[in-house]
Amino acid sequence: MHIHILGICGTFMGGLAALAREAGHKVTGCDAGVYPPMSDQLRSLGIDLIEGFGTEQLALKPDVWVVGNVVSRARAADGTPRYPLMEAILDQGLRYTSGPQWLAENVLQGRHVLAVAGTHGKTTTTSMLAWILEHAGLQPGFLVGGVPLNFGVSARLGNTARPLTPFVIEADEYDTAFFDKRSKFIHYRPRTAILNNLEFDHADIFDDLAAIERQFHHLVRTIPSTGRVVTNGLEESLARVLHQGCWSEVRSFGAAVSDFRAEGEPTRFDVLEQGHRVAQVHWEVGGVHNQLNALAAIAAAQHVGVTPVTAAMALREFRNVKRRMEVLGIANGITVYDDFAHHPTAIRTTIDGLRRQVGQQRILAVFEPRSNTMKLGTMKAQLPWSLEQADLSFCHAGGLGWDPADALRPMGDKARIAQDIDELLQQVRSAARPGDHVLCMSNGGFGGIHAKLLKTLGTPA
Repeated sequence: MHIHILGICGTFMGGLAALAREAGHKVTGCDAGVYPPMSDQLRSLGIDLIEGFGTEQLALKPDVWVVGNVVSRARAADGTPRYPLMEAILDQGLRYTSGPQWLAENVLQGRHVLAVAGTHGKTTTTSMLAWILEHAGLQPGFLVGGVPLNFGVSARLGNTARPLTPFVIEADEYDTAFFDKRSKFIHYRPRTAILNNLEFDHADIFDDLAAIERQFHHLVRTIPSTGRVVTNGLEESLARVLHQGCWSEVRSFGAAVSDFRAEGEPTRFDVLEQGHRVAQVHWEVGGVHNQLNALAAIAAAQHVGVTPVTAAMALREFRNVKRRMEVLGIANGITVYDDFAHHPTAIRTTIDGLRRQVGQQRILAVFEPRSNTMKLGTMKAQLPWSLEQADLSFCHAGGLGWDPADALRPMGDKARIAQDIDELLQQVRSAARPGDHVLCMSNGGFGGIHAKLLKTLGTPA
């Protein structure tokens, strides 16, 4: 089968492309404004990438067009379609489907799907769970919205020879496609589901938290009675989801009365199951949020026969994910990190994790409000709270429809605003000194700021 993927460089669609290629399909695709790590992964797989969404791609004549949720029926100011290829597909009545639907029908059928859902921590927890199952010898398939360093790729089929071989998937609540407004995870039909946390996000498609809770409950409805729901006992929103109805075994984590909880610091802690110590995790991954992620992964892995002791041993070798507190280099004694955090809670937990590692050394937080939710300004009031553990914060304000200076005013002189990348670089260079930690946070390429920072900080003033 020849599939042509519209929006191929998104983390989900890029992973789908890798799975389709591994399964023996011919894969091509198109996108605009690509950036690593997905563009690098696709090129390494020999998958042809076409820039833009032009109608000349009709000449490829694939068996099916797989449409990513970046594609819409939107039109430019002059009335021309932003995605002319999609308009041509519709006009000619060609066969098309969504990424999640194609995945469900061609990859997930007949597998024991372990889905990781939640506002935060999906990529990291999915990577942890996949690594635990790999370490246990289960040869899982997986699709992660990033590149787990233990594997070096974002997706693989795993062992397809046996029925119900595990497949671990990052289960996103964002909508499926412009023609299917259900959350992506509705398509996955998991037997094991992690509900990691749940806050308001994606203000561009959800009106309020209750609307997201309904989608999570739709996911719970698809889990069989022999399945397992692993839920964060600290989250009232998830309690409301389960209160709407649950027909599967529920195992909780995190809270004092949960089935699974931790005792100790995030880098070294005992795992307690129903009050009994069953394992110890000793690793280099920091942050209370990652401690909770680990508990969720351990509880989910247990459902496919992996003991907490085996899971804890695997986590000792867990190397995290690209763009998750990833050290990109050191220049003049200043360490530069890259992280995917973009929601205020994720920004806060990321800074907290770094603070626990570096103690009193200075943290310079460099961020851009790039997600659709942040661009709308829905959570701008939470930014001072999310940044309070940083010594200085630098905001890239380009392309926003609201004034970040007003939102960050409670921070006083601890916050700086820049209208473009060059101004941002100069602000950081003027403020940074040896021993500092510069934490860059964005869910996009951030204008290549990481390499530019290392070059700028390494150049004598």
